Amino acid sequence: MLLYASGEDYLEAILVLKKQTGAVRSVDLARYMGYSKPSISHAVAMLKKGGFLDTDEDGCLLLTDSGQEIAEKIYERHCFYKNQLVTAGIDPQIADKEACQMEHIISDETFQKIKKHLCQRNKEDSHHQA
Repeated sequence: MLLYASGEDYLEAILVLKKQTGAVRSVDLARYMGYSKPSISHAVAMLKKGGFLDTDEDGCLLLTDSGQEIAEKIYERHCFYKNQLVTAGIDPQIADKEACQMEHIISDETFQKIKKHLCQRNKEDSHHQA
């Protein structure tokens, strides 16, 4: 099943909420994302159908292995881009919003090369300052 940016956003939000609270219900996701409960229910059903999400007997949302992998990938990108933008002087709220857009449009290959380049550059900069 093809996963669009909105599906990735749901998975990322579930991952973030799980890290914060330990358990995530649909109502928590709706509150966090600012979406209606029917929208969340529809998205959850689609993500379950795609094999990215499951629910336990208490109704808590659980990422499957593939859902967890995608959520972690998107969250890593989000944090990376937000950090780079804030470091460049962008307001944190704007950086957060723009990082959310960037995380979806950059290919894995491009992301890895950007990350590698910036890490090497940071090492070189810190070496020259020492």
